[in-house]
Amino acid sequence: MALRPEKNQEIRKILVIRLSSIGDIVLTTPVLRRLRAAYPDAVIDYCVKPTFASLLNASPYLNTVYTTASPPQGHYGMVIDLQNNLRSRSLVKAIPCDRVFRYQKQNWKKLLLVRAGLNLFDSKDSVVDRYMASIAGGLVGGDGKGCEVWLSDEDRRFAASAITGNILRLGVCFGANHLTKRYPPRKFASIIETLLREHRLCVYLLGGSDDTLQAEEILETLSPAAAAGVVNLAGKTSLMQSAAVLEICDAVLTNDTGLMHIASAFGKQLFVLFGSSVAEFGFLPYNTPYVLFEVADLACRPCSHIGRDSCPKGHFRCITDIQEKLVAKKITDYFTTIKQD
Repeated sequence: MALRPEKNQEIRKILVIRLSSIGDIVLTTPVLRRLRAAYPDAVIDYCVKPTFASLLNASPYLNTVYTTASPPQGHYGMVIDLQNNLRSRSLVKAIPCDRVFRYQKQNWKKLLLVRAGLNLFDSKDSVVDRYMASIAGGLVGGDGKGCEVWLSDEDRRFAASAITGNILRLGVCFGANHLTKRYPPRKFASIIETLLREHRLCVYLLGGSDDTLQAEEILETLSPAAAAGVVNLAGKTSLMQSAAVLEICDAVLTNDTGLMHIASAFGKQLFVLFGSSVAEFGFLPYNTPYVLFEVADLACRPCSHIGRDSCPKGHFRCITDIQEKLVAKKITDYFTTIKQD
């Protein structure tokens, strides 16, 4: 989609709204890059929940990052609401502006796919492309580049301190907000055990404070020899420190989670586990290499467009039928290849 500078010159102040969550916010970064290219002289601001502001504070494309605790005020020429829920609409209502563009979530298509198995999606376009399409008038379009995350020197120093020798490094993002998106800890342990037998490898377990019990289960399932090759950072780092560790990894094994999208921003080779998630929802890694593992022919999948805390059928096959041996082989083949380069 071409830029239209003659239209862009009319806009002097832009506000982008995406309140949550990690992955959704990271997926807005290509939009910010293209907005800045289209409006090089405009003020471009962003509003987000305070928890996620660190993802954007160092963005070179933004003038000010506001939060819902301290929302923006004053007049905007354009407001781009990429959240499009009651909270974001309330924010927009309080802001004087000339034009409002809203992300069209196509929730009705998602519900038809979940409840009736009827797939009316024309393509498996990324949410990034759907964000772009929500900005009418042909003002911005894709540039073929990926997402971005901006790290501080302090975050990078933290990651450097976690490096143990000149060996391969694998990030493992084993958490997710919903159970139907979480590969079981014992299966992660099986993969890690196999990989550590095949390669000189350091494995980093990455996650938040809610993921600490799963990290402990992974470690307890491993043999003592394998556990010695694992660095457990779950619940011990800030979000941006975890991002910096992902930057130093050679590859990342991940559930469908926000850290997956952060890893994609560094162009990492991703090995992605999709349980109840499907590509039609638009949340595959954006413009970065990945291998997807899924049980594609399972009739009850997807059971939700966001994930569930239990399996409606009770068998949890969408995630447990993904074979550890297959995942481990794909990763070990990749590591073998990069060692030979």
